[in-house]
Amino acid sequence: MEKTSHKRPTIRDVARVAKVSTATVSRALQSPELVTENTRKAVFDAVTETGYSVNTAAQMLRRNRSGTILVILPDISNPFFSEILSGIENVATHEKLTILIGNTNSEPERFLNILENLRNGRADGALLLNGVAPPVGMLPEHTPMVTISESIAGSPLPHVGTDNEAAAYESTRYLISLGHKSIAHVTGPDGNQLTTDRRSGYAKAMREAGLSDNICEIRGGFEFQNGKEAVSALMRQPTKPTAVFCANDESAMGVIRGLEGAGYNVPRDYSVMGFDNVSFSHIFSPELTTIHQARYEIGVKAMQALLALMGGQETESPIFLPHKIIERSTTLPLTGRKVVPE
Repeated sequence: MEKTSHKRPTIRDVARVAKVSTATVSRALQSPELVTENTRKAVFDAVTETGYSVNTAAQMLRRNRSGTILVILPDISNPFFSEILSGIENVATHEKLTILIGNTNSEPERFLNILENLRNGRADGALLLNGVAPPVGMLPEHTPMVTISESIAGSPLPHVGTDNEAAAYESTRYLISLGHKSIAHVTGPDGNQLTTDRRSGYAKAMREAGLSDNICEIRGGFEFQNGKEAVSALMRQPTKPTAVFCANDESAMGVIRGLEGAGYNVPRDYSVMGFDNVSFSHIFSPELTTIHQARYEIGVKAMQALLALMGGQETESPIFLPHKIIERSTTLPLTGRKVVPE
């Protein structure tokens, strides 16, 4: 394709590269459903080629849109969401869009009330972080929506997040590499896709290591108190675990305080590992070994995917961002000998 020499490409540059009229470019960007697939692709490719930046706010007004994006959270107080929101907000600000945050507090009625912003046109699209699909028929067909972090089983909605099963598998393998054979998993809440995925990764790693008989799943949740309460069940296990993999950082911190309250030391008596690498996991005492999720980048990618949908483009799904183990002070080799994980 021909490249433009302008520092700030114009719609004429896009039209020249795409070999269409400027009116066709405007139509493709403002109402992509009114042009053919080939024309739409030519225009979008030309936009990428020239580096043309669409004035999204003006485009929304011309299409009778609100210029507002709805972000739906299950619990706004959960520190996990802060970096994701930062990534979303930065992209939205660049595109001159407004973010409207809806906190469901995990209550179905509140979720339905928040969705009214989409149904009545006060918001143009939504980013769903609550793992719940809108009721069938409530919203217009093809309402732009992207799920973040927690996917929705059986849903066709695009998803951006971490491969939770793979990350949980690697976490458990890491604990096994330290010599631990009896590893408990304090799960997330029932009915949550993150819980299902992380439980699956844990069990897969245990089975592959020949430790099926040592699989120990303890019902927990994503809050500090859930982890603290799980310690009672941990103490009742017939075979004492030497390591605990928790479904998130807050519950891991609760497990650690619960163990300390019962007279145990972490990591001398129990190695404990979390998941998420929330901002205060490194200032908790002892500093928490955990899985790092690229939460800011997840927010950015999700917002970009939503903008693509709003522009009539298809988007890749699922989009998994990289994760990694952050080794800190709450895990030790069982024998005191450092073993490097595979």
